[in-house]
Amino acid sequence: MKLWGGRFNKGTDQLVHDFNASLTFDKRLYSYDIMGSKVHAEMLARQGIISEKEAQEITDGLEKIEKAIKEGKLEFNSSFEDIHSFIEKYLTDLIGPTGGKLHTARSRNDQVALDIRLYLRDKIKEIKKLLLLFMKTITELSEEYIDVFLPGYTHLQRAQVITLPHHLMAYYFMLKRDFSRLSDNLKRVNVLPLGSGALAGTTFPIDREWVADKLDFDSVCLNSLDGVSDRDFIIEFLSIAATMIMHLSRLSEEIILWSSGEFNFIELDDAYATGSSIMPQKKNPDIAELVRGKTGRIYGHLMQLLTTLKGLPLAYNKDMQEDKEGLFDTIDNLEIILKIYPDMLKTMKVNKEKMKQAASSGFLNATDLADYLAKKGLPFREAHEIVGKAVLYGLKQGIELEEIPLEKWRELFPAKNNIFNKDMYHNLLIEKMLANRRSTGGTSPEETLNIINKEKIWLNKAII
Repeated sequence: MKLWGGRFNKGTDQLVHDFNASLTFDKRLYSYDIMGSKVHAEMLARQGIISEKEAQEITDGLEKIEKAIKEGKLEFNSSFEDIHSFIEKYLTDLIGPTGGKLHTARSRNDQVALDIRLYLRDKIKEIKKLLLLFMKTITELSEEYIDVFLPGYTHLQRAQVITLPHHLMAYYFMLKRDFSRLSDNLKRVNVLPLGSGALAGTTFPIDREWVADKLDFDSVCLNSLDGVSDRDFIIEFLSIAATMIMHLSRLSEEIILWSSGEFNFIELDDAYATGSSIMPQKKNPDIAELVRGKTGRIYGHLMQLLTTLKGLPLAYNKDMQEDKEGLFDTIDNLEIILKIYPDMLKTMKVNKEKMKQAASSGFLNATDLADYLAKKGLPFREAHEIVGKAVLYGLKQGIELEEIPLEKWRELFPAKNNIFNKDMYHNLLIEKMLANRRSTGGTSPEETLNIINKEKIWLNKAII
């Protein structure tokens, strides 16, 4: 069944129908389509456009259809063009010609725009809940691992000593920014398009503001052309999703590296790893790899919609049907990833000794030594050069900076021998180096715990 056809003399070619139809994917919008239709019918009655009795018949019929779909008693039929025609046909079958009055003062153009906004509004809230749980997991793990040391890297080269909580909390703040972006996105999503008609509004005396209030929208679209053709809110969501999956991909890359034999910093729980069909010893971080792999897919959905919309004249065009599959796929993947990842992190084994061992070699205390010398009065650039030469000496001798005897320091740098004292070695200990970095946002366990406690308060007050 189609919601049009009066000016056509022949039916649609079957292949054209299959190509044109969207029911296979927009069927997931059925509950939102019914929700919007019930409120629309009630508004039509309030405005005297249809009778109260007709509105009640429509509402009762829609509720029966929704119940039948949920219980699996009403299957989606591929002969229908979209979810709108599917529901309207069965409504008419149930209550007769009155079902046809539901479409008064609306078009499929503003109807689908409403459905997708209702759907996306709910999904954004669900994703925000999952993000909060993920962030909570990170704060819990950060407290648990507060005394775990590991190298911080630049260029994938060991750089300075940090703590595992400090490293994990970096991802916490990435997710917090994603959460904030989603909150802002909701402002653009939560605008009512219904009442825009096909593109030019309607001649019926509808009450859009009442519908907006009833459906919990903050406002209504103030231009009917824009109301049916706007998909900026989806583009914005996909952009946020692309940023979020980029953050998760970066974390995944580190999980993959850390679980390798070369790093051996962590071991993933068996429930979050897979084996090899030929190599019995293998334990592969497939989940993290899949997350990394999904990144390109989600990027692609954003680029696809941007490309689809870039050349469209106002108002609605059939091209815009392509706004849904990429959105649905993005949401499906984000939801499952955000459900899996916290438990994967909670169940992984952390090799504390291996991490500390890696943090204890490779001259990671070089910057701290340069800071020490600068505090003794040397210009930092000069202190940097002295430590660089000491590193070169250590490399040749196969020893670390803290293993160079005090006498050798004074021998290597006779013009500065008065600044080298025994207290220098105390400042090169991992615990002391970290404790000294107490600046706001620094790596000291004390400052990290301070930040964690502040964020726990924020998490408890965060608004979905």
